[in-house]
Amino acid sequence: MSTDKETPPTPQAQGPASRPRRIAVAAALTGIEGLVVAGFGVVSLVLLATDKPDDMTQAVTLAVTVLALAALPLAAARGLWLCRRWSRGPSMIVQLLALPVAWQLMQNGGFSVLLALLLAAAALAVLGCLVNPAATEALGIGPRQE
Repeated sequence: MSTDKETPPTPQAQGPASRPRRIAVAAALTGIEGLVVAGFGVVSLVLLATDKPDDMTQAVTLAVTVLALAALPLAAARGLWLCRRWSRGPSMIVQLLALPVAWQLMQNGGFSVLLALLLAAAALAVLGCLVNPAATEALGIGPRQE
């Protein structure tokens, strides 16, 4: 005896065509943050190649670390864009880490205040998008059914 129940498609099966706008916004902002961090890493490498740093080991470590740190938001952004369930956690972690960075930038004053406001606004916007019920449902995150 067969049942005519159809299982609903998983978020991965639905694909990006059914991606809610909140997920798209979160993916775009997280991707931009990742690109900015990667840009800092590239600038560090260029400065390393064009200038003679006081401590070569420290300069190389900084450039490699910054480039490695860019991988997390970029991977999370791609995962969000493809509506992958796993991507919500890393993206939220990036945003939670961005808030103290924004606070520290705010303390520096001057042009840093504008950067701090942009970073804090992006982080809060992504967090707001990712905790939205429509976004969690689209990513396949919800209450556990027992």
